[in-house]
This record gives sequence, C-alpha cells and structure tokens, in this order.
Amino acid sequence: MRTILLGPPGAGKGTQAQRLQERFGIVQLSTGDMLRATIAAGSEIGKQVKAVMERGELVSDDIVLGIIADRIDEADCANGFILDGFPRTVAQAKGLDAMLKEKKLSLDAVIEMTVDDSALVDRITGRYTCVNCGAGYHDTNLNPQTKGVCDRCDGTEFSRRADDNADTVRERLAQYHSQTEPLPPFYESKGLLRKVDGMSDFDSVTVSMVKVLEAA
Repeated sequence: MRTILLGPPGAGKGTQAQRLQERFGIVQLSTGDMLRATIAAGSEIGKQVKAVMERGELVSDDIVLGIIADRIDEADCANGFILDGFPRTVAQAKGLDAMLKEKKLSLDAVIEMTVDDSALVDRITGRYTCVNCGAGYHDTNLNPQTKGVCDRCDGTEFSRRADDNADTVRERLAQYHSQTEPLPPFYESKGLLRKVDGMSDFDSVTVSMVKVLEAA
C-alpha cells in the first residue's frame, strides 16, 4: 500500500501517518527525516545535502527523489509507505510518478486533509513536543494524560518551535497554498485523490483515512 498525505502545516499529517503506520504495517516517510538521516550517514549525497541546507537553499527535486528512491528499496518498505511532506509541487509529483514507474510501482491513494486556515493558526501555535522522544502534544487538543509527563517516555521537558507563532504560521500557510494548490486537481485527474475532513477530532480523521485505504 503506497499513499501520499496532503495537507497544510499543522493539519495533523504526522500524527495520522503514525497511526496508519501502526494500523497497516507500512512506513511513514517524512522528507525532513530522510534528509536528516542522509546527512547523519555522512554519504556523498549527504554531504551535498548538508552543504545546500547550510547555504539556506532548497534541496533540489532530483536529490530528494533520489533519496526517496533509495529509501523505498529498503526491506521495511516492502509492504508500502506513506509519503509525508512530498510532493509539494506538480513537478515533484510528476518526478515521483516517473521514479515509481521505473520501479514498476504505483500509488494506491492520495489523501488530502481539508482544513480551515484560521483554525490551523490556533492549532499550530498551541502545539509542543517532548524534548526526549519527540511526541507531539497540544495545549487544548492533546495534553499528556498526566500533566507535565510525556505519555510515551515519561519525559518531563517540553519545547515549542520558535516559528510556531501566528504571523509566521500565516506566512507558511500562504506559501503552502501557492505551491500545492495544483496538486489535488493533478491527482484527482488520475482518480487517486480522496478528501478527508481534517477539522474533525484526531480519532475521527483516523477512521476516515483507514476507510479510504481499505477501499483502495
């Protein structure tokens, strides 16, 4: 099972990807995580990525596609994967299609999480993570069961991203929409797009996504 999660920053893609990973035994592939892993590995491509990022530039589509291509060849991707954070443009989507075709693979579904921008600002500015294990929480939607103690690792130190403020979030949302607006129609034309109400509670969104993938 191979799928893509589309949705703006703060839509909850990471949380839902983790739940789908557990439900279907498929791997969540986050572009950011893969880039960091490539740098940490110290490979030639990792050195290139590090240099590009240190210059404050965007890593080229070809490099990202190459990293994804290598990653999905690994054994844990045999049952499928969930792409989170890629593609962001139609050009990237076309590059992904070509790469998968070379491997005789194809996508089963593309799930778009539809959300309201104003609600997303509140959602993003309220989120925080466990410093120890990275588990995500929210001031109003998802606090630890025991106040101040991480559910996953019992850590007691939490942090917030410096850019999770209202002005920065609005700018990030504007950039997202300008880049990705053509993506849903692109996948809809291929019969792959499925929309899920991302404004529902986390559990309801998960149920909707599971139904989509079970029907794919």
